[in-house]
Amino acid sequence: MVKVHGYNLKQVGDVEYEVEKDYQGAPLRIFATESLVKDMDDEVFIQGRNVAQLPGLVGPVYIMPDAHSGYGAPIGTVFAQDAESGYVSPGAVGYDINCGMRLLTTNLFEKDIKNYIEKLVDLLFNYVPAGVGRKGFLKVSREELKKLTEEGVPYLVKKGIGWEKDLSHIEAYGKIAGCDFSSVSKAAQERGIHQLATLGSGNHYLEIQKVETIFDESKAKEFGIIGRNQIVVMVHCGSRGFGHQIASDYLRIFEKHTMEFKIKLQDRQLVCAPIQTSFAKQYLSAMAGAANFAFVNREAITYQIRKAFEKVLGKRAEELQMNLVYDVAHNLAKFEEHTVPNGKKQKVLVHRKGATRSFPNQPVIIGGSMETGSYLLVGTDTALKKSYGSTAHGSGRTMSRAQAKRIVEGKSLWNKMKARGIYVRSASFAGLAEEAGLAYKNIEDVVESVEKAELSKPVAYLKPIGNVKG
Repeated sequence: MVKVHGYNLKQVGDVEYEVEKDYQGAPLRIFATESLVKDMDDEVFIQGRNVAQLPGLVGPVYIMPDAHSGYGAPIGTVFAQDAESGYVSPGAVGYDINCGMRLLTTNLFEKDIKNYIEKLVDLLFNYVPAGVGRKGFLKVSREELKKLTEEGVPYLVKKGIGWEKDLSHIEAYGKIAGCDFSSVSKAAQERGIHQLATLGSGNHYLEIQKVETIFDESKAKEFGIIGRNQIVVMVHCGSRGFGHQIASDYLRIFEKHTMEFKIKLQDRQLVCAPIQTSFAKQYLSAMAGAANFAFVNREAITYQIRKAFEKVLGKRAEELQMNLVYDVAHNLAKFEEHTVPNGKKQKVLVHRKGATRSFPNQPVIIGGSMETGSYLLVGTDTALKKSYGSTAHGSGRTMSRAQAKRIVEGKSLWNKMKARGIYVRSASFAGLAEEAGLAYKNIEDVVESVEKAELSKPVAYLKPIGNVKG
């Protein structure tokens, strides 16, 4: 038994703990090494227990090793609701709907671009706007915005922006079904219409990386990783103000009608509605639109990345083999079929907030801080049995952005990173300070946790050499 913040945790596996139940609700399980569990802030346990008392849960609530406190539910939370009789909770999806990761390979190696890194990063900084309120190159009408949110990446590819073969390398082929544009408010439309092909701010980034270590050569080759020092490009961003506004809109709507649902909540931030109600159906429709917006956003950013490499290196992106490894969401509620604890296979609505899908043989991308690097992993059969096919999504914050800014001076950090061979362009030095490596958990500990829990297995470690930061 381990005691953390006054809670008793029973160890049920090498890196698996179950919080002792002194509440009415579902079990709360944590996947993490003992050191990561002990370092988790107390809000993770408070919020996790609140989530475990939601109505309609079909099994345990799972907390990932990168977990930290969030709005209502911890970042790093996974749970499932019965698709017919369950509930949907916007707060347990998050404000940045379909914030996610995308990874591209190239046939370039570090030696091929070492003299071009600064030029590439500078051009990418111009091609892919970062920071608050920036507008992207993709100008769309209201009618086109409707098509993009309802049809997703396939519509963008039809417009000639993106490659047809990218589609099979995107979760759900770049389109979450069920969006009806009428469920999206005018305010969300206004916020989103100019934000396609932009990074945003916070921990979002566009990073040129080199393959530092390969753990599984066969799987690496299958995913397009062909050797050490190979150049790859990673993108981390989401649905921008479009998704944020949709989350705000429906949280407000759900709160107004809470009494009608006759449910007891431990925290109003976890307000939820029965899946079969009109409110829930409208939210799921708008959420699908935000998810598609995010997939489109990352595909449009990829278009710009390929253009920048073509311009600097004087070769077509096809020649450079700038292929998409995968694009995966980590803030989403998704209808899937899973075997629930009673052994029955059923359709459920899986909420993943700060957690990524990890299906067998599927690439998994765990993003680290801009100083430490990231990991490419592969999903497992065990994840389907243990966590509704889910794993961690990143290294997870250890402190607030305000605290990081008090400790770190942005210009000094920029100089240190450059001296270490990482060239950064950022919207501001203050924003850079917020994302310093010391503000995040050790990504190796997170990867060790998911590997030992058999939720995903490491394929390669990717080290940053150039970064565009919001």
